[in-house]
Amino acid sequence: MPDTASESAPVILGNEPGSFPHGVLAERHPAIVRQVRDAFPHDPARREALDALLASCADGVIEPLPADADPTGRDRDRWAAWGMDAYAGRSWYDVPWLWAESHFYRRLLDAVGYFGPGPWQGVDPFRPAKLTELDAPETDEELAALDGLDRVPAGERTRALLHGSLWGNRADLGFRLSDRGADTAGKVDALVADDSDTLWSLLPHPATAAAGPTTLCLVADNAGRELVPDLLLVSHLLAEGRVDRAVLHVKPYPYYVSDATPGDVLDALWRLRAAGGAAAAYGDLLWTALADGRVTVRAHPFSCAPLPYADMPGDLREDFAAATVTVLKGDLNYRRLVGDRWWPPTTSFADATAYFPGPVAALRTLKSDVITGLSAATEAALEASGEPRWRTGGTHALIQVRR
Repeated sequence: MPDTASESAPVILGNEPGSFPHGVLAERHPAIVRQVRDAFPHDPARREALDALLASCADGVIEPLPADADPTGRDRDRWAAWGMDAYAGRSWYDVPWLWAESHFYRRLLDAVGYFGPGPWQGVDPFRPAKLTELDAPETDEELAALDGLDRVPAGERTRALLHGSLWGNRADLGFRLSDRGADTAGKVDALVADDSDTLWSLLPHPATAAAGPTTLCLVADNAGRELVPDLLLVSHLLAEGRVDRAVLHVKPYPYYVSDATPGDVLDALWRLRAAGGAAAAYGDLLWTALADGRVTVRAHPFSCAPLPYADMPGDLREDFAAATVTVLKGDLNYRRLVGDRWWPPTTSFADATAYFPGPVAALRTLKSDVITGLSAATEAALEASGEPRWRTGGTHALIQVRR
């Protein structure tokens, strides 16, 4: 995007009391530290480190990674390249919000000894919460609903699975078979943008597909009940022949509480295969596809970078350029895709993603202030709806695509 456009949309900071970013830094981050502290019987050194991070969240400043934070030194070098020298010594609230959030989670992993050496090396501090959600009765209900999908027309089944992936842990919205004619698209309390027809034009049914294999890159968001519908969608697209190959991008280490890692992919896959019925069939297809290479999992270091995708390295750019379409899931990936800025809501999504190396789609439930690609009429309706948190409350969603 031209520099003049970026200059007209300031980078989001967390230094305005009462704002959503300020609340995340001042309230959510300390709560996460306490949650992790209570979830494990950490030794005194780990508890002391968590307490220090808690104190830093209140009135501290950005500190470089400690010497023992990364035995290989590679991660320290990455963070230096990602802006550590520019932001060290500054308040958490006075640096870009995206950067501050990302650095918080990296420091949390240091505090719990994730990178070792020691007994806590490689232990996901968010795993108890992830497994609790994955094993919840609601997950059973959603997976059982899959047994009815084979009784609906193919187009409706595809749409249901797309919407299940879109809404994440509200995936039951995509499986309301008894009320499938009650489309919520276009209502002010549901989809604020819907480019799903454009997405399907990029991944057409084999009967109308152009010659040549299709590759889907899916950049996952959260684990647990939000990853399960992503895997269901990938399995369905493979089964239908809309996709010949899929690359699932996840985080290389725990991030943003519930972001999916390779281990979370396995947990979700095992959950599907153990569920029986249609869910197990979807899981078995994925299992076979992983084994024969039609589906691959990638955990690129840049997936945990505190930067927008406009700054992605060359090898990741090549990955996305080779895809028929790259689908980015969730709110954080959207912020990184368009840039974590105060864009006017009517800013063109195509312009904001013009740098991206190939067709790109966003499936996102709105949970932060960033938004692009709205029509003037939709923006006006949302502002007049009487719902002040339409940007951040998770009650609205979008499907945006740039060919």
